[in-house]
Amino acid sequence: MDFGGGDEIRFERTGKAGIVTLTRPKALNAVTHGMIRALSAALKAWEADPDVAVVVIKAEGKAFSAGGDILDIYEAGRAGNPPIDFFADEYRLNAAIARFKKPYVALIDGIVMGGGVGVSFHGSHRVMTENAVFAMPEVGIGFFPDVGGSFLLSRIKGSFGMYLGLTGSRIRYGDALWAGLATYAVAASKLDGLVEELCATGRPDTALKKICHIPPRETDDATLHLIAQSFSREKLRDLLTGLRRHAAEPAGEFAAAALATIEKRSPTSVNVAFRQINMGAMLDMDECMRMEFRIVNRMLRGHDFYEGIRAAIIDKGSKPEWRPATLDAVDPAAIEAYFAPLPGGDLVL
Repeated sequence: MDFGGGDEIRFERTGKAGIVTLTRPKALNAVTHGMIRALSAALKAWEADPDVAVVVIKAEGKAFSAGGDILDIYEAGRAGNPPIDFFADEYRLNAAIARFKKPYVALIDGIVMGGGVGVSFHGSHRVMTENAVFAMPEVGIGFFPDVGGSFLLSRIKGSFGMYLGLTGSRIRYGDALWAGLATYAVAASKLDGLVEELCATGRPDTALKKICHIPPRETDDATLHLIAQSFSREKLRDLLTGLRRHAAEPAGEFAAAALATIEKRSPTSVNVAFRQINMGAMLDMDECMRMEFRIVNRMLRGHDFYEGIRAAIIDKGSKPEWRPATLDAVDPAAIEAYFAPLPGGDLVL
């Protein structure tokens, strides 16, 4: 089936299922604008097709999707043409997946970050294997946890989502299932059989309940308690003060490591993410996407996003020079401006 996307994404109709496969394994299935447009077209067609009972999205290679194709975004922005249309279409797709009327089953067998999260974790069924690794590391490149991160992270119990958003830490399927990010855990060896049954029956819950299991959490109770206590503060300043206090205590290694990580991230991004996740808890998915579109318009015209990509990808391993350079130097009014209404109006979903 041809919905576009060239050789980057494949669409198949098999039995009762519409199957989407991300086919950029050498690029860790990073999401491009063409892939976004093609997936949007497929979902629109399959939602209206009575013969399609379920949509399955999976990927070739060792990664589900390591995010968006940020090098293209970097080059366009540096050339003076920030790719606003890419993000507008991406956010519309994220919202469309969240409201999709049929089961949408994401089979996550490998790393999933950023844009990959956006095309998987808003669906009804998020299936993770023992090979899956989830992260929203955007604050480390001067960006923010977008693609609906404000909706997803704000709804995780125990302020665990705030911890993930501010540190960019990686978690595996035990933590993801506990957090509600994943809905099922399945052994990677059983995915092919699962797809076959979904094509035959179109009933994901019935198929998944036969093969799912509940893996143990990777994060222990004491650490979860510390996260809940430290990352639930109403002000970022108080959150950091709490981490410093815990870091000075015996067995304070986790708090010290979390604090050190946050202090290396873009100070602007950390402040934006903190506010974004707190606000997301009070908004529905569509409202979150409109808020994120306001933010991304400002991020693409700022300094830290391009500096973060330069340090991480262009000059690999170099130290980014953030502006401002420290959390204490961030102007609250500058952060407020990221959330202000856009002169041309909000994103139309």
